[in-house]
Amino acid sequence: MSLPSVSALRGGPRPSFSIRQRRELDPMQALRRVLLPQQEPLFNPALSSTYRNVTCSASACDQLTGSDCSGTTCLYAVSYGDGSSTVGFLATDTFTLTSRNVFKNFIFGCGQNNQGLFGRAAGLIGLGRSRYSLTSQVASRLGNIFSYCLPSTSSSTGFLNVGKPLASAVRYTPLLTDSRAPAFYFIDLIGITVGGTKLPVGTRLELSPTVFQSVGTIIDSGTVITRLPPAAYSALRTAFRAAMTQYPLAPAASILDTCYDFRNSATLTYPVIKLLYTNLEVTLPATGVFYVISSAQVCLAFAGNSDSSQIGIIGNVQQRTFEVTHDNIANRIGFSAGACS
Repeated sequence: MSLPSVSALRGGPRPSFSIRQRRELDPMQALRRVLLPQQEPLFNPALSSTYRNVTCSASACDQLTGSDCSGTTCLYAVSYGDGSSTVGFLATDTFTLTSRNVFKNFIFGCGQNNQGLFGRAAGLIGLGRSRYSLTSQVASRLGNIFSYCLPSTSSSTGFLNVGKPLASAVRYTPLLTDSRAPAFYFIDLIGITVGGTKLPVGTRLELSPTVFQSVGTIIDSGTVITRLPPAAYSALRTAFRAAMTQYPLAPAASILDTCYDFRNSATLTYPVIKLLYTNLEVTLPATGVFYVISSAQVCLAFAGNSDSSQIGIIGNVQQRTFEVTHDNIANRIGFSAGACS
């Protein structure tokens, strides 16, 4: 299960970066002690006349969560929920988005020891609400608004746009904050429909919004599969399986426990799934409903959290082909369908 990636330019050749919304820093792989393969040449600080390591006495080091020191040089250490991690030097350099948008003294992490699920990307772009994410550092010039469209396949093309959304018809729902995770983007998920029917739980006619609202839901491009509260996922799975009895079940795949074998199916009919937010309904295309491992193993792209106290997550499968706009000025998140394929 891979992360979406984009191309960007930082004082040299155009590398590709995976997108993570949650992090407060943009780490990229440098030459020393790198444990992960990547497609582009490794970033070599010695070839950049504007590269500088941040000192331990600098305010940037003091303000970064998880910073440490090696002599007078500031170090960072970041761990992700999927077990990936990166450790290296906190640094500054000139960051170029376009010829007109050049940012001097851009703060980022120059990774020396990177491990985990980074794919072959040169690094990660942080899009969170924290001080040193890419979007926060360019907000003074470009505005604190960004949008992206994640393509449905690795061979298709999406985009990351900093500034006003590209789509003209964008529908919005409020962007929420939560003191448990202030750098995250919380969204008010209040219900789900399957085949036009709102999900029930137990003997209730409808799934109460409090099932979602009591723990909160974040939207995150760095998580692949959407995670729901156990009661909500159980109701979704039951309703979906009841509508898919004409297809043979396939073995489960990791956290995906509702999978089908479509090898002998010339056509596919499935129940439409809608995610219901405050003031907004999002109808998922097939690419937002299924996670394809092979034609013999196509799985419902949702999973349940292990307990009812865990925060829900809208993962990137359910965001694919939408332009998803994060408007941190008006505190809202918008969706525009069919922005990429």
